[in-house]
Amino acid sequence: PPAGRAAEGTMGTAFARFGMFAALWLVLIGVPTTGDLVFGVLVAASAAWASLHLLPPVAGRVRFLALAGSLPRFVWRSVGAGIDVARRAFDPRLPLATGFVRIRTGFPRGPARCAFATITSLMPGTVPACDDAEGIEYHCLDTTQPVADELVGEERRYAAALEAGQPHV
Repeated sequence: PPAGRAAEGTMGTAFARFGMFAALWLVLIGVPTTGDLVFGVLVAASAAWASLHLLPPVAGRVRFLALAGSLPRFVWRSVGAGIDVARRAFDPRLPLATGFVRIRTGFPRGPARCAFATITSLMPGTVPACDDAEGIEYHCLDTTQPVADELVGEERRYAAALEAGQPHV
C-alpha cells in the first residue's frame, strides 16, 4: 500500500489500542480522580506504544459485525463440547478413537492463526497440539467423526470475519 495509507493504518491501530488499554485501565481503577486520569492516559499511551513495537499491525482488519454474528455459534459449540466430553468421560460404552488430525490452514502463522486455533479448541473433543508450516495438528477424542471437515468449515466462517486473513488491531 502507499506510504500514506500505511501510516493511516498504523495511526488507526494506535488509537484503537490506546482506547482498549484505556478502557482496561478504567475497569481496573474504578472511578478515577483527575490525577488518576492523567496517569491513566500516560499508562494507556505507553502500553499502546509498546504493543505497536512488540506486535506491529498487519494488513487487513476485523469485520466486527461478522465476528459478533458468530458469537451464538461459538457459545453453542462450547456448551456442546463440554457436554460431549463429559458424556464420553462418564459413559464407558461410548467408544473413543483418539488420534491426531492435521489440517492445512489458509492463515499464515501469526495472530489470526493463533486465534483460529483457540476458537477451534472448543469444538467437541479437539485440542490443537502442534502448529507448524504444514498446518495445525489437533488431538481428537474420536477420529471417526468428520473433524477435518468441521475445522475447514470453522476456518471459512472465521476468515469471513476478517479481511485479508489478518486482524488489524
